[in-house]
Amino acid sequence: MNEKSSDSATARPFQVAALQMVSTPDRDRNLADAGRLIADAARDGAQLLLLPEYFCFMGFKDTDKLTIRETPGHGPIQQFLADTARKHRVWIIGGTLPLESPEPNRVLNTTLVFDPTGKQVARYDKIHLFNFERGDEAFDEARTICPGSEVRTFDAPFGRVGLSVCYDLRFPELYRKLGDCALMVVPSAFTYTTGRAHWQTLLKARAVENQCYVLAAAQSGTHKNGRRTWGHSMLIDPWGEIVDVKDEGAGVVMGGIDLQRIAAVQASLPAYRHRVIG
Repeated sequence: MNEKSSDSATARPFQVAALQMVSTPDRDRNLADAGRLIADAARDGAQLLLLPEYFCFMGFKDTDKLTIRETPGHGPIQQFLADTARKHRVWIIGGTLPLESPEPNRVLNTTLVFDPTGKQVARYDKIHLFNFERGDEAFDEARTICPGSEVRTFDAPFGRVGLSVCYDLRFPELYRKLGDCALMVVPSAFTYTTGRAHWQTLLKARAVENQCYVLAAAQSGTHKNGRRTWGHSMLIDPWGEIVDVKDEGAGVVMGGIDLQRIAAVQASLPAYRHRVIG
C-alpha cells in the first residue's frame, strides 16, 4: 500500500455535531448560549455543526417571532451565524430563524448554511407545517409561517447533505427527493408528547431507508412559554445504529461521517439502488 492510500485508510472521519438547546424568548441570550456550545464542539473537533429549530428564539406567543424576523442577508441572527462559522472555521447549519415572507403576518421558517469562511452556501424554507391537537396541546404553524416549496441540499467536504426541518421528518417522500446523501439533517423542536411517541422511530427509519447518516438537533426541556420539548438529539448511522445521543438539557452530540460505513451498508443490502418507484 502506498503512502497516499495508507493516509486515506486511516484518516479520521469528518466530525459532525448536533447542539441541543433550551431556547428562551431572549434572542441575545440564545445567541450567546449557541455561541458557547459551538465553541465547545469546535474545540472538541467538530467540523460541521447543526443547531436546533428555533435556536434563536422561543417566544411566549406564536406571533412573537414576527418581531425578530430578518430580511435575507441582513440581521443579527444571520450575522452571528456567519461570524461564528468564520471564527471557528467550521460549517454551521443554522437550525431555523424567521425570515420575512410575502405576507406581513407570516414568516418563513428558514435553515441557512454557512461554510468555514462565513459564506452562506444554502437555504431551505421548511415545507411541512406542524399541526397537532390533543387535550391542552394545540399547535398550528400555518397561522404564522408560510411553507417553503423546494427541497435543498449542499455539498460538504464528505459528500451531499440534505436539509429538512422537524415536521418534515414524517414525510419520507421529501427525503427521497434529496437524492443520494451522505448525511441528512433534522433541526427540530419536537413536542414532548410527539417526540416520546415517534422521534427515534422516524429518525431511524429515515437513516435506514436512505442508507445514510442522520443528524438531529433538538430543543429539550420546559421553555419559558410553557412548551415542553423532547430533546434526544442524536446521530444515527446508515444501519440505524445510534452513534451518540443527548437525552435532556443543553449539550452536544458528536460523531464521524464514515464513508466506508456507508459504502459497506449499501453494498451488503443495496435497497437504495433497488428502489423502483421514485
